[in-house]
Amino acid sequence: MQTHQVKRNTPNKKMAAVGRGGKRGKTSGRGTKGQNARAGRKKRPEMRDFIKRIPKLRGRGKSPFKSFEVRPALINVENLNVFNNGEAVNPQLLVEKGVISRFKGNVPSVKILGNGELTKKVAITDCVVSAGAKSKIEKAGGSVK
Repeated sequence: MQTHQVKRNTPNKKMAAVGRGGKRGKTSGRGTKGQNARAGRKKRPEMRDFIKRIPKLRGRGKSPFKSFEVRPALINVENLNVFNNGEAVNPQLLVEKGVISRFKGNVPSVKILGNGELTKKVAITDCVVSAGAKSKIEKAGGSVK
């Protein structure tokens, strides 16, 4: 055996044939024409489009700062003059008298504020009452529970 007859243990890999008979010929694995066949293509991930369709903050309207807390219906002391002297006042009766309206079919919680004057003696129950409103109600002879 002479030096020109020596063979390697691991011969070189064969080069992939280019062209119609090879593995990476013609379109080089890119299919055919269009954006996908071009170099440097940037296609948006399809999943991103689905994610973008989902609303971010449901039930908030356009304001991301709007609270989920249900606010009480606000009425002033002067609105209580629709009741008679000595009559009880609670959220249910306020809805029946038409002073406040239902919210999503339910009787809302109520807060009474101190604007205006009260001429009737009324007993307030199940309502949040401001300090100014409480003093006006008690001044008129009413009570707050």
